Amino acid sequence: MPGKPFQLFALDATKDFGGTLAKASRVSLGNHEERTFEDGEYKIRALETVSGRDVYVIQSLHAGPSLSADDKLNRLLFFIGALKDAGATQVTAVTPYLCYARKDRRTKWQDPLTLRYVAGLFEAVGADAVVTLDVHNEMAFENAFRCRTVAMTAAPLFVEFVRKLGENKLCVVSPDPGGVKRAQLFREALEKATGLPIGRGFVEKRRSAGVVAGDLFVGEAEGNTALIIDDLIASGGTLLRAARAVREHGARRVIAFATHGLFMPGAGEMLGDSAIDRVVVCDTVPAFRLPEDHPLRGKLDVVSTADLFAQAIQRLHCGERMDDLLVY
Repeated sequence: MPGKPFQLFALDATKDFGGTLAKASRVSLGNHEERTFEDGEYKIRALETVSGRDVYVIQSLHAGPSLSADDKLNRLLFFIGALKDAGATQVTAVTPYLCYARKDRRTKWQDPLTLRYVAGLFEAVGADAVVTLDVHNEMAFENAFRCRTVAMTAAPLFVEFVRKLGENKLCVVSPDPGGVKRAQLFREALEKATGLPIGRGFVEKRRSAGVVAGDLFVGEAEGNTALIIDDLIASGGTLLRAARAVREHGARRVIAFATHGLFMPGAGEMLGDSAIDRVVVCDTVPAFRLPEDHPLRGKLDVVSTADLFAQAIQRLHCGERMDDLLVY
């Protein structure tokens, strides 16, 4: 029932984010136990009664710094199964970053469809819904699951960030053809929020034998601040390649936006290039791979998603509309 309070748990690997989200939701985190045995196996259980309750469990499924993505996924699955066995009415997995979401189609002979297999695991333990933010391919994500899926977007957060900059000559750029739809939706939202005409563009991208190439730019960069939008940063190469392309076509400033900052080895050096003025990411993945004294820290902005997820949980619990938070 919408009027009945829900329970919120955050697993240990995401406890800092969970605490911030709980504060934004004005609820207390539920107590739970995670115990690791000598052989590396573990158990996880709630220390509060969950029977007859709606439960939301927070776990961002990125690797590190102390656990692998597989460990985090397993612990989340085991906890969901334990909650359902204990009589929880509804269990929703809140995964700010969803592992294996990028492997959503076959690109080679006998390739796995890993996202679909992960979906099957969530369903097998009884998850009623999975909530995530800016998965690589929203349609693939929704089609992989048979339980309810909520594919949220960080676009409202990035729109607010840009609005506060006070810039009046902007263009939104996709760093590859596959991200054109994401860039289009962001541009439309930005135009609505600012009342300004926003330019557009995209950069060519080709991948062969693991090597990414292509620097052809089509769009309206001349004299504009270019906003390059992507779902995640891994090596940083895609964003740097796009930044250099728009600079060559007259962009006076470049700001790179990505929801998830994985910052794999070498990314800091890539993004530290002078072609990029600012890098903006969300707090779905802590920037633990960047040392505190890394030069990139000086031009890195981290946007909190706690209020966004708090809104989503409250609306889900009350059965309210969520279309302004979702990707379409």
